[in-house]
Amino acid sequence: MGDSHAEVFRAKVFQRGIEKYFFEVHSIVGATASGLNNPNSKTHAGPIFRKLIKETKAGRIFILLGEVDTGFVIWYRAQSTGESVEEMSDKALRSYQLLIDEAACKHKVCVISAPLPTIGDGIVWGDVANARREVKATQIERTKLTIEFNREMKKFCARRGFDYIDVDRESINEDGIVDKRLLNSDLKDHHYDRAAYVDLLLPKVKGVLSVEAGFNKAI
Repeated sequence: MGDSHAEVFRAKVFQRGIEKYFFEVHSIVGATASGLNNPNSKTHAGPIFRKLIKETKAGRIFILLGEVDTGFVIWYRAQSTGESVEEMSDKALRSYQLLIDEAACKHKVCVISAPLPTIGDGIVWGDVANARREVKATQIERTKLTIEFNREMKKFCARRGFDYIDVDRESINEDGIVDKRLLNSDLKDHHYDRAAYVDLLLPKVKGVLSVEAGFNKAI
């Protein structure tokens, strides 16, 4: 479960790669870690995810959130409220970690690192880019925040003994931003190229599924 980036789990090439398992995919466009505990959230992601956690028969839950936060919401709220980016990021992290702890009470949990920002500086085409253009942070700044956000989530999962899939190192190029091979062929689409994303995730997901639960590990 996760935001729109979790749609990668619907890819036929992904499903074929793990034939033993059935993935029940629940993705909410625009879902944020920041808004999980906000009763006025437009997406109502928090209540929806918590209902899924309560009702699903799945043996394991993979959770993928954070790109909307580090690419837009954290920066926008900092600009709007006068609070620091660090304070807004900490709030998002705490909200996200609370959901993960709740999920872990009933299920094996695996957290996936948030994708790096793909929207370049000054880009104004596409609905998502236009919606996010009020944010003044550069792509480098957004990328650094995403990496730090993912680093904090990785440390949290290590402390709790949860599985964590980290693809930051494989996703970044020598310029400190997302590698071009991950960019979508549709320039208006801020999601990773699906085939390239599957190539990153599939071996690591297989690794998580092949190891018994209870080990403290980051893949």
